[in-house]
Amino acid sequence: MRSFLRYAQYRGEVATALAAAVPTVAAWTTTPAVPKAISPEHAQRAIDSCDLNRAVGLRDRAVLLLLARLGLRAHEVIALQLEDCAWDSGHLRLRSKNRREQLLPMPIDVGAAIAAYLQRGRPVSKDRHLFLLSRAPIRGLRQGAIGTIVRYALQRAQVDAPHRGSHQFRHALAVRMLQGGASLREIGEVLRHQSPQSTSIYARVDIDALRSLAMPWPGGVR
Repeated sequence: MRSFLRYAQYRGEVATALAAAVPTVAAWTTTPAVPKAISPEHAQRAIDSCDLNRAVGLRDRAVLLLLARLGLRAHEVIALQLEDCAWDSGHLRLRSKNRREQLLPMPIDVGAAIAAYLQRGRPVSKDRHLFLLSRAPIRGLRQGAIGTIVRYALQRAQVDAPHRGSHQFRHALAVRMLQGGASLREIGEVLRHQSPQSTSIYARVDIDALRSLAMPWPGGVR
């Protein structure tokens, strides 16, 4: 449209610079994509696919529950230390990159899964990371390990998820909270967003609420 108006001005068909009145169209670089979340049923199937008779299964179940119940980011799971589990108070301590600490409530199923891993699955090691590799060298999980855990769990559960990354569990938690009546501010607090703009993307998945804001089509529906 702007090109047409500039051409019309060049030809003398219009006298004013009407091209400047055409609004800019949102691009992908300025408009975040709609969050892709795994469904609650598929998330539970992935969690249940872990073999609790194996050490790696105990570890993976605890990791998946942290993603699904608390919305932890992959790097937050990797950074967890043994002392971050405050068993007496039922809290989990998170350390962000800027060394800020946050206490999160530890759901019963999450605490039980972590305890089972510590008692029956975690290898003997001087490494203080909560979750360790299952094979030598025994050390804390590395970058990309959480995504691998999620990918294998989805394959075992035969789930065709929107994508294979761990962030979809975090998105699923936000969507469930939104559908349950939680405000965007409450969702931002749970997901530990520093900016309200980070949480605002979830307003785009609440289709029912968006319908109430839509203007009626001129002339009515045909």
